[in-house]
Amino acid sequence: MDDRMDAVKAELEAVSFVGETLAPFFLQDPRTGTAGAAFQAVAQLRAQEAAEAWPFADGAEARHALSLMVNGLADGIDADDLVWEYRRLFVGPAPKPAPPWGSVYTDRECVVFGEGTLELRAWMRSHGIARQTDDKTPEDHMGLMLVLMAWIARNQPQDLGEFLRLHLLTWSSHFLDQLIEAAGQPFYEGLARLTKASLEGIQAELGLDVVYPRFYR
Repeated sequence: MDDRMDAVKAELEAVSFVGETLAPFFLQDPRTGTAGAAFQAVAQLRAQEAAEAWPFADGAEARHALSLMVNGLADGIDADDLVWEYRRLFVGPAPKPAPPWGSVYTDRECVVFGEGTLELRAWMRSHGIARQTDDKTPEDHMGLMLVLMAWIARNQPQDLGEFLRLHLLTWSSHFLDQLIEAAGQPFYEGLARLTKASLEGIQAELGLDVVYPRFYR
């Protein structure tokens, strides 16, 4: 029994690690944001060694993704191509090629703050979960949902499967496939690949049966 409990605890800690490690790269501008230390840590990685330690993802895919991320930081986190790619993908003002909000893909009108956002907000309220960070961005932003995944795994693990099955895994692979295609800078292609491989690995590890919605974008 103790061995089983230790294994479950380790699994939940690994889920938290994935969410906490990847979330800042979706949420923070490389130049003006607060994730400088996280970017620097990736820049100093040895992709092969990091891939061997990375949880849930297939080893070859993790190695490929981490290599892309490291290579994308070769010129430093202040490099113009990295900064402008983040802003092109996630900020605008031009139309974003792969918007990071779930409701853009699952709502018939393809809007931010759509039905999916409101459903997630209601789910959080019914489970006594407050926003963990950022009080302005819609809750179904990929970065915020990774933060939330990490928090639930650590604090309310009994709700983790439901959160993933109903709210995150329903659209994450669809969005991340689009981000892989849209990314013009290696770091963000690698980020999308690593996030997708990790979330799909978590889904397989937890044995979650996800019903996918119709995508309107």
